[in-house]
Amino acid sequence: MKVSIVIPVYNEARTLPELLCRVRVAQIPRGCTREIIVIDDGSDDGTVQFLNTYGAGIKVLRNECNRGKGAAIRAAFEVATGDVVLIQDGDLEYDPNDYAALLAPMRQSEADVVYGSRFLGSAHGMRWPNRAGNFVLTAATNLLYRSKLSDQATGYKVLRADLLKRLAIQADGFEFCSELTAKILRAGLRIHEVAITYHARTVADGKKVRAKDAFKALLTLMKFRFIPLTRIRGEAGTSAAIPVCADRETVV
Repeated sequence: MKVSIVIPVYNEARTLPELLCRVRVAQIPRGCTREIIVIDDGSDDGTVQFLNTYGAGIKVLRNECNRGKGAAIRAAFEVATGDVVLIQDGDLEYDPNDYAALLAPMRQSEADVVYGSRFLGSAHGMRWPNRAGNFVLTAATNLLYRSKLSDQATGYKVLRADLLKRLAIQADGFEFCSELTAKILRAGLRIHEVAITYHARTVADGKKVRAKDAFKALLTLMKFRFIPLTRIRGEAGTSAAIPVCADRETVV
């Protein structure tokens, strides 16, 4: 099984070097290979310069302007060649040492979708507004879609690559997570959750999610719960064009 590790980054020059080191050495299940794809979303803090000198072993793509986390992830999906896609944030909040646990259900054909739950594991340093926002989004998901999730907004999401293409996600911003979850659940698929370790950072440290993003995510959950299923299926049959400028590309 080939795993495409997709890393969207925006102004992460301070954390990206250490993150890539962790991603490259993280243990994955026996028989798996990894492909690392970094998509820079219009950074202006030195992230691009670092990636240009990083060397071989990763694919690097770039959006010329900042379009949002969802747009960056979707751009990476277009070039991913793995059987499975694992989404990894560009900071150090999520620990690549959890890859083995995240990928095990996929390797054993026990799941089509795996989410890493911070609240089944440990969420170190998460401030109460962020904890409350996560609670509201997860509760809304469970109420609207009759699911039993513990962490809908987690940054660790693993899916079969062919499933991603059928879902045809269109979100550009942080509401990407809500659209993805909504379409998975509307498709009748079960989300398998595993416990992960999480170390929260503050706005001063570079955290970019704001209250307005949580509100937009909530509206997205409501939209895809009540939109006719035929329209969702229609969207899944289209291919959204994503303008991406590939400054450099090095394949593992």
